[in-house]
Amino acid sequence: MLDAKWVREHADEVRDAAKRKRMDPEVVDGFLENDRNHRLVLQQVEGLRADLKASSSELGKMSSEERKVALGVQRSKKAELKELEQQEHELRVVVKDFAMRLPMPPAADVPDGLDDGGNVELSVSGPIPEKDFEIQTHDDLGEKIGVIDIKRGVKIAGSRNYLLLGDAARLERAVLNLALDHMMKRGFEMVSVPTLVNRACMEGTGYFPGGEEQAYLAERDDLALVGTSEVPLTSIHSGETLDFHNLPVRRVALSPCYRREAGTYGKDTKGLYRVHQFWKVEQVVLGPSDEAWSLEEHKRMLGHATDLMNLLELPYRVVNVCTGDLGQGQVQKFDIETWMPSRGAYGETHSASRFHDFQTRRLNLRYRPEGKGKPQFCHSLNNTVIASPRVLIALMENHQLADGTIYVPEVLRPYLGGDTVLRGNA
Repeated sequence: MLDAKWVREHADEVRDAAKRKRMDPEVVDGFLENDRNHRLVLQQVEGLRADLKASSSELGKMSSEERKVALGVQRSKKAELKELEQQEHELRVVVKDFAMRLPMPPAADVPDGLDDGGNVELSVSGPIPEKDFEIQTHDDLGEKIGVIDIKRGVKIAGSRNYLLLGDAARLERAVLNLALDHMMKRGFEMVSVPTLVNRACMEGTGYFPGGEEQAYLAERDDLALVGTSEVPLTSIHSGETLDFHNLPVRRVALSPCYRREAGTYGKDTKGLYRVHQFWKVEQVVLGPSDEAWSLEEHKRMLGHATDLMNLLELPYRVVNVCTGDLGQGQVQKFDIETWMPSRGAYGETHSASRFHDFQTRRLNLRYRPEGKGKPQFCHSLNNTVIASPRVLIALMENHQLADGTIYVPEVLRPYLGGDTVLRGNA
């Protein structure tokens, strides 16, 4: 959500942001028109309330005949006030709905583009592996050595579901535990979070309205399964005012994540790239309202993830995500895309985003600056540390050996009982 006064003063900038993010710019005009009408009606409500209060204080000074006339006028004004209050309430709801759909303008160095094809490569790390044998896809290899079973996963839960068995399940757990340890060594507090959350959390972090089709809803209780632990992590201090000396807040969580993948019918149907349920370690940071600080923290968070990818000995690249591929609230996003031989291309495995006060304004999450300054909205940022099973695709394919075994990077061996290769169950 954006500051209403700022939107009124920078309407053209917000319209431009909507166009560049492939959103409807008319939402800006809808907000401005209804906001103007709401403020006019609110002014009438406040004026009439003040008039009624003033006239009530004069009743005791009137004769009985004057009081009778004045009470009649008051009844008429109270009826008018009731109608105006209802009108003000209805307009306030409409204004909020438009406000919740306004886009955050992107940073100056975000490239323009229609979709992910417009993302700009910033760096490349690690050579694409050259093998003297034909690399098997992760799903073919996993089935052959008995560690991935997609057919039975589909039998249990429908399309885009899977089972990890034996060494694949061990490898997944090893990577997730490594990621948590990696972040805690860097000063992040580990949190175990709910993954079934209320609507206020989904709205506060910007997933609703607009993302309902992608979420699994528990409609009877008006709850939703999260697609990322960003949602509960960012919402922890909603409605609170933090002390400046307690910032930044740096937290990490491991959680299952759920996504309906609506609109992706027929896309990435083979293997484990696009699934309904997966595990993810997510990092979230809350800090001061300082653009320079946010930019530096954004780069630092990206570094936590790229350092982990280097430890896993995986080839990847970092891209600056273009305007057409940015979300409503993102000021800027850097994606890490990891090389996946089965795709013959880099595939997205991480997204690092900064939001300024877009999420915290919706969550009413503030901090009190040093001294006696007025409370300000925090800045929020988040980034994937690791997500599975996409990281398993990269590990199984890039580290595949000629005999069908899988090389284990040194950093993972302590989590796998010292194993240097995984042979599966076949």
